[in-house]
Amino acid sequence: MLSSSLCALCGSVAKMEIKMPEEYHNEVEPTVCMSANDIVDAISFELEIRPEQVKNTIELLDQENTIPFIARYRKEVTGKLDEEQIRSIQTQVTYMRNLEERKQTILNTIHEQGKLTAELRDQICQAKKLQQVEDLYLPYKPKRKTRGTVAKARGLEPLALLIWEQKTTDGTPEELALPFVDEEKEVPTVADALQGARDMVAEMISDRAKIRQMVREYTFHNGQLSSEAKDPDKRSDFEMYYEYAEPLKQIPPHRILAMNRGEQEGVLRVGVQLETERLLNLLGQVIVTEPLSIFTSHLEEALSDSYQRLIAPSIERELRNQLTEKADRHAIRIFAANLRNVLLQSPIRGKRIMGIDPGYRTGCKVAVIDETGKYLEGSTIYPHPPQNDRDGAKRTIFELANKHYINIIAIGNGTASRETEQLVAEIIQDQLPDVVYAIVNEAGASVYSASDIAREEFPDLEAGMRGNISIARRLLDPLSELVKIDPKSIGVGLYQHDVNQKELNESLDTVVESVVNFVGVDLNTASTALLKHVAGLNARLAKNMVIYREKNGTFKNRDQLTEVSGMGPKAFEQCAGFLRIPDSDNMLDRTAIHPESYKATEQLLKILDLDFETVRLRSEFLSEQILERGLKPPELAAQIGVGEPTLADIIDSLEKPGRDPRADMPKPIFRSDVLKMEDLQEGMILKGTVRNVVDFGAFVDIGVKQDGLVHRSEMGQKVRNPLEVVSAGDVIEVRVLKVDLERGRVALSMKLK
Repeated sequence: MLSSSLCALCGSVAKMEIKMPEEYHNEVEPTVCMSANDIVDAISFELEIRPEQVKNTIELLDQENTIPFIARYRKEVTGKLDEEQIRSIQTQVTYMRNLEERKQTILNTIHEQGKLTAELRDQICQAKKLQQVEDLYLPYKPKRKTRGTVAKARGLEPLALLIWEQKTTDGTPEELALPFVDEEKEVPTVADALQGARDMVAEMISDRAKIRQMVREYTFHNGQLSSEAKDPDKRSDFEMYYEYAEPLKQIPPHRILAMNRGEQEGVLRVGVQLETERLLNLLGQVIVTEPLSIFTSHLEEALSDSYQRLIAPSIERELRNQLTEKADRHAIRIFAANLRNVLLQSPIRGKRIMGIDPGYRTGCKVAVIDETGKYLEGSTIYPHPPQNDRDGAKRTIFELANKHYINIIAIGNGTASRETEQLVAEIIQDQLPDVVYAIVNEAGASVYSASDIAREEFPDLEAGMRGNISIARRLLDPLSELVKIDPKSIGVGLYQHDVNQKELNESLDTVVESVVNFVGVDLNTASTALLKHVAGLNARLAKNMVIYREKNGTFKNRDQLTEVSGMGPKAFEQCAGFLRIPDSDNMLDRTAIHPESYKATEQLLKILDLDFETVRLRSEFLSEQILERGLKPPELAAQIGVGEPTLADIIDSLEKPGRDPRADMPKPIFRSDVLKMEDLQEGMILKGTVRNVVDFGAFVDIGVKQDGLVHRSEMGQKVRNPLEVVSAGDVIEVRVLKVDLERGRVALSMKLK
């Protein structure tokens, strides 16, 4: 949307009244721009959420309630807002409060200078973006030493005002500049005086908020982000950008990040291209209000200088920063969505797993874990070059599998993965017909193996074996294991090391917190690494809970949480509902029902003359009883003293106590025979697991050495966002489009016919 000052696309220009700060008078007092109610109304309008929902949610956030707690246990207060909506409110209120704080600082600063007018105050108060506020503040902002400030110190401001005001039509510029020539002030000639005056005018133009906004909008709508190679003959990953340009308003996020990376690595020169002649003409029509002034040519020269030297470089930086920030946010959203789906992968319950971390020279680490993830035994085998001890390796795998009654072998997907897969497939075919194997994404296993958490868990094991245990446990319970490593190391997303690291970390931490609380945590088996992500807890409290467990034995009920060192009433309130105790002496501790609703739950069962075990053993029995007895939810909720949303949650929790929502997610693909890339033929239909989703498609593990790519054009009709079609961890059917053995690439399609 173009400003009223400039309709660059329609070609019409409105005259702008230009004032100098010195012309302002009738100074006014600063004022509060946005009250708390104004902020609520603005967020309500922006997010299309009712004002009372926004107001109540802000109050809950200000009371230091966590978002998972609010979303789950304060539905009556928020009107059943979900986590995403609550986080959006949190983001908006933080931004608006910071914006209001900045406005107050600027209003007070300008007031102290004696230059705050009602018009300027209103402009600052009405600004919706921080950039608009900073533009308005620019003329009053203390400046470092510039050509303009030097000229002002030399007494050239009156001459600059003559050029700016454009009122003089008699005489010549040289005659009017002559009195300003002063050797002592380092203005030796008339030309120097006029140059200094033009320098001041150039800064006056650059400081005008409306001028900067005009240039910003015109550049965005008409400029291009371009790149060129510093060395066109040098091969690199950025060759498609060696001579490239795309409109700023259209360029997609992943290309912005790619060009930024190429620039950072010294391969590309990146900048904004713009045909400036038309823009300068449009600016001239706004700035030059009196063409008959004797200073018109000097004003036009100052305008050109202002644009080239001051405005254009600044606006280019701003626009590139804005594009990068937008691309960062987009990449972070994709990363977060992928991470959420990876963390929600279905666990494999009740199985004994052998993990194998493949390798060549240093061998393959083998580790066995039981159904709870406890490490039983490990070894190292050397089936690959340079040792080539395949027989010895097979013997070790067979002996460990028989000794510990192994059900599944988990193979890491790193170096020597496919050679190890071939070895395992041979053993299964020949000696272990009841065993299957799965390829596990081992990204981050080495990070975990060298971490403090791993050293605490397995102080007597070498790093390689710790990493291998992690590979096996990722199949057993992905969430419990993956929370132990930096989310950036999990191997999903795109350009994760290029985006804003603070925002990325905050977003990924938010995802981990959300997933952990969505799934719930077994209080008696969870590690410190998992517990610290529960709402209301931190690393210190999580560690104290484990210490209490080790000292006093397993928790028997949720009430014991209050005995943990550092567990105050607020922390207990926030975390209790997300912590489960499967063997508790209180049946409700096994559910997601919050302790604050225990009395209401007991009252509900009393009204229906039912007990917990009866309800638990018969799916949907409670709902059927309520329906058969003609009880209305509003009246029933009021009778037990809760709201309807809480009543619905109580009923759901009673009917499905201890239910793991991950059970509905796709199970890993188990194999018993290996598929090589040479076996692939165009047209083959295969099952695969989505490993990563990016802007342009999805990478799918189909059981060969390299993940295949399903381009978004092969996902369906006009797919713009692949995340709307597939998620990391999905098991899908694909058709082989093309196999490039030389480059190790496989093109796939979800269009099976």
